[in-house]
Amino acid sequence: MNEQSIWPRMTRRDLLAMIGTVAGSSLSYRAMAGIGLAPESTYRGPVKLEGSPGDASVLVLGAGLAGAVAALELRDAGYKVQVLEYNDRVGGRCWTLRGGDRYTELGGFAQNCRFDPGLYFNPGPWRIPYHHHAILDYCRRLGVALEPFIQVNYNALVHSERAFDAKPQRFRELRADFSGQVAELLAKAANQKALDAELSREDAEKLMEALREWGALDEQLRYVAGHASSERRGYAKPPGGGVAGAPEPSQPVSIKDILHSPLWRTLAVGEEINHQSAIFQPVGGMDMIARGFERRMGDLVRYGAKVTAIQQNETGVTVSYVDAHRGGAPQQARADYCLCTLPLTVLGQLDVQVSSPMKAAIRAVPYWAAAKVGLQFKRRFWEEDEHIYGGISYTDTPIRMISYPSTGYFSSGKGVLLGAYTFGLNAFEFTALAPEARIEAALQYGRRLHPQYDQEFDNGISVGWHRVPWTLGCAGAWTEELRAQHYETICRMDGRILLAGEHASYLPAWQEGAILSSLDAIVRLHHHVVNR
Repeated sequence: MNEQSIWPRMTRRDLLAMIGTVAGSSLSYRAMAGIGLAPESTYRGPVKLEGSPGDASVLVLGAGLAGAVAALELRDAGYKVQVLEYNDRVGGRCWTLRGGDRYTELGGFAQNCRFDPGLYFNPGPWRIPYHHHAILDYCRRLGVALEPFIQVNYNALVHSERAFDAKPQRFRELRADFSGQVAELLAKAANQKALDAELSREDAEKLMEALREWGALDEQLRYVAGHASSERRGYAKPPGGGVAGAPEPSQPVSIKDILHSPLWRTLAVGEEINHQSAIFQPVGGMDMIARGFERRMGDLVRYGAKVTAIQQNETGVTVSYVDAHRGGAPQQARADYCLCTLPLTVLGQLDVQVSSPMKAAIRAVPYWAAAKVGLQFKRRFWEEDEHIYGGISYTDTPIRMISYPSTGYFSSGKGVLLGAYTFGLNAFEFTALAPEARIEAALQYGRRLHPQYDQEFDNGISVGWHRVPWTLGCAGAWTEELRAQHYETICRMDGRILLAGEHASYLPAWQEGAILSSLDAIVRLHHHVVNR
């Protein structure tokens, strides 16, 4: 893997991180909204499909969350529903790998998951923000138990090959030092009357008081080694008991050293709205949501069905499919309408009878690259040795991050880390490697944060999303230009065919987007049926 590629060109997400660090979460959120990334849910409660559909039938393609929601709600509204699903399970990218699972990707690479019982790895979605109201409501309705997911852990690590002699730093230390010294600089500007045009005298006094509290400044409005700063960044010698219990303050890192490193980019990660607490995860793995849906609508699904063509006329839709495992002669399924939730990367390669604008829109949207690696270790050394309980450590090496399990704290025995979650060029590099080479790469870079890797590693498994046969990519990578040209077409009913999925939403790559898109599609379909 080429280490020269660890600094890809700045993306919009990089820009958002910079905006959030300098100006705070509110400005970051407005910037996200401006480019269609702000993941604020519009869900206002269970969908109501009023009026009888008569004997209308719907063929749903794909049993990911968009398809599962559609099948469940349409059947409950009185439609005749059948679902064609490539996999042998409901859920799509809502997917969890456990010991005993076998996964084969494009190219024939097969991996057997060898995790111990009770341990798991989510290759796709892994967290649910508190404001993703639709998926949280479905979890409640389906009886899916949730627990907290730790996004920001102040005791986790930030690491750069180009700073601090490549030694990992504690997140809390740099976060406190950056905030404290920015507060000191602003206090100095206020003292020098540089803000007089913006603030009244009373406002300036209140600002000084706020800066002292926010930045942990001393009485002279300085951020220096002492009790105030050490209460934020930690002590060199923590407070203790007995004769030698007096604490020793720690020495802050200068703001110049932070700014000259790339590590300041990670300091605002918890400020973005989709990373703000509270965040949740299903108890036992993300696919507990899929299993909840399967209990309610799994009898509607024909599993192992690989769609090959979609045809429509004035009276209905006919879909051709083959056995995903054995191939053979094509079979056909028919219905009055079709709700297609297949990823655009797959749909664009099929024979689909839709309008020319719809065909162009389907083929226009690329998909983000992403790769994940799950690593099982012989013990939970991150807790036992380093007191890291959940959360994420960030690095500028190609693995990008290491996420620690937000469950099973203090348990003895083995544990599973998310050993890499990489995007863009790094993800293409990872995906181009054989699965065992991806694991080796994750170990190579991960040991730079945790030297225990060498002694404690047990086994691992990897997923490169461009090699996943049923998605061929991570999620729809819309741009402003593509949305302006094709988004309305993607969402519009084309004859008797409607599309739904995260790619038909303004929340790409989130399960919430898939569900909201599905609900919007079935409401419009139902309105068409009852008013035809």
